Amino acid sequence: MHLALPVWFEVTSMVVLTLILLADVLIIYKRPHVPSPKESSLWISFYAILALGFGALIALLGNVEAANQFYAGWLTEYSLSVDNLFVFVIIMSRFSVPKKYQQEVLMVGVIMALLLRGLFILAGAALIENFSAIFYLFGAFLIYTAYHQAFRSETDEEESESKLIVWLRKRIHVAPDFDGAKARTVINGKKVFTPMIVVFFAIALTDVMFAFDSIPAIFGITTDAFIVFAANIFALMGLRQLYFLLGNLIDKLEYLKYGIAFILAFIGVKLVSHALHVNELPFINGGHSVSWAPEISTNTSLLVIVGSIALAAILSVLKLRLNRA
Repeated sequence: MHLALPVWFEVTSMVVLTLILLADVLIIYKRPHVPSPKESSLWISFYAILALGFGALIALLGNVEAANQFYAGWLTEYSLSVDNLFVFVIIMSRFSVPKKYQQEVLMVGVIMALLLRGLFILAGAALIENFSAIFYLFGAFLIYTAYHQAFRSETDEEESESKLIVWLRKRIHVAPDFDGAKARTVINGKKVFTPMIVVFFAIALTDVMFAFDSIPAIFGITTDAFIVFAANIFALMGLRQLYFLLGNLIDKLEYLKYGIAFILAFIGVKLVSHALHVNELPFINGGHSVSWAPEISTNTSLLVIVGSIALAAILSVLKLRLNRA
């Protein structure tokens, strides 16, 4: 259901957010560097305040439900994006990407993620509009993904990345060393790809895999395409700064994956419940709504999401401190 936000607000928001992203790209291009913890913290805080302010503006426009949906969607997508960083860490370390150029790689990854998620959002919105039973598929997929998320291991991730890298190297002639952040270089008068092109491919394919998880997840919270896209933009903002702030701590946040898995499972159940509530499939209750299927409210979803992230983070930090003691 579209929540009827003013067109001028939606257009202005997209223009402003695009300009912010372009400014971010220009900063990296003009001054490639490794951001300090202080710089990273300030940028992350700025983007978080921006997201909170954006939700507040939606509420001031008289649409509190849309504001709550944005907050729930943003937090869900942000938690999934943080999980995405774990794979980025593996890719960067496996290729020994120089720290100075990791910002550029991450920004390319963020831009590719936005483009891919934009396409997925349009496709998902069209499917929901014309085929309500898609909620059953989305729900089942998220429950399966939650199981995989909870029981995967670091070895599984590294094996997947190794297979990907071997597959790419067999099909692309790659130079042995980096040439700055260039994707192509010249060796003995011949143009060849640098390892950076393989890194970009790996990041792009990772983005595709995570889009498959994140888009069904947020459609379990709202079907408004504008809110879905805005939540994804805000979730990806500050992702590269978070990468440098957390660094190798990402894989040490032991319980984070369980918190994310619980969120995915919860949204999966919510989607299946909603599908039963609006059921049109003739072999389920004769094509009629299943009366006992509850509709889980946005406020309940928001509380579950915040609680899951907070509990996972607190337990992870406590475990980390106990290990260090």
